[in-house]
Amino acid sequence: MAKIDFSGRVAIVTGAGGGLGKTYALELAKRGAKVVVNDFGGARDGTGGGTSMADAVVAEIKAKGGTAIANYDGVHTHEGGANIVKQAIEAFGKVDILINNAGILRDKSFTKMEEDLWDPVIAVHLKGAYNVTKPAFLNMRDNGYGRIVMTASGTGLFGNFGQTNYGAAKLGLVGFMNSLGIEGAKYNIKVNTIAPVAATRLTEDIMPPEIFQKLNPEYVTPVVLFLCSEQCQDSRKIICTGAGLVQRASIVVNDGVFLGKEPATPEAVAEKWAQILEPKNLRELDNVMAQSLEIMKYYS
Repeated sequence: MAKIDFSGRVAIVTGAGGGLGKTYALELAKRGAKVVVNDFGGARDGTGGGTSMADAVVAEIKAKGGTAIANYDGVHTHEGGANIVKQAIEAFGKVDILINNAGILRDKSFTKMEEDLWDPVIAVHLKGAYNVTKPAFLNMRDNGYGRIVMTASGTGLFGNFGQTNYGAAKLGLVGFMNSLGIEGAKYNIKVNTIAPVAATRLTEDIMPPEIFQKLNPEYVTPVVLFLCSEQCQDSRKIICTGAGLVQRASIVVNDGVFLGKEPATPEAVAEKWAQILEPKNLRELDNVMAQSLEIMKYYS
């Protein structure tokens, strides 16, 4: 297979001052991309801010002969997202690749989950992806090409104690991907989602030390770079990966049970509940219309 090359491509990586984002930025630049290294420079909970993290990654890229510029805007504001894309276009003329990687954590059990913990996490992960993706998508549409990668999490897909805010934001990105991928199809814009398991400052006190040591972020990088490449012709896929394992996750329906053309009783639902849950003939649906057709086939 031909080597994946990003010469002539312009990439934005949010939250690229460390962890996963840094590895993406370094490898994209190594393979020829011009990279906008975005990082707000704050603490893990989103407080603070500074320029040193993004600057250090840009310096490393340039020292290796690559091309990169730093951006310090927070993705949590509309203005910040717009400025990241504006800076990319002013410096390099376009945007081909966007990796929505920026994130924060404010964990707490749900009974202690107040708005000051909930709102910033939604703002960075979910609205932040919107804030950067909207102007980037417009440029990609005009150019007839784009690759967008959302960053979800096993917490959003499978759940985790103390992370209702994080899980809600992360699964929200899957819904964002599913609809955006449909809208981007005619413009050759592919939108996919990564659910990584990696050792970063967001996970260092969540994972057991013996597991943390095995989860080098560089295991995730090849998967993300493939999703960013011209070779990737798939869209609307959820990819789980870490420590060398790559898996596809998907949202499926089963055969279910048709309870009749007249409204049923709760007792009828209870009687059929085990059959309703039975994982038989699991399949994906292309869109919400396909879901409607699943129902309407009983009325044809």
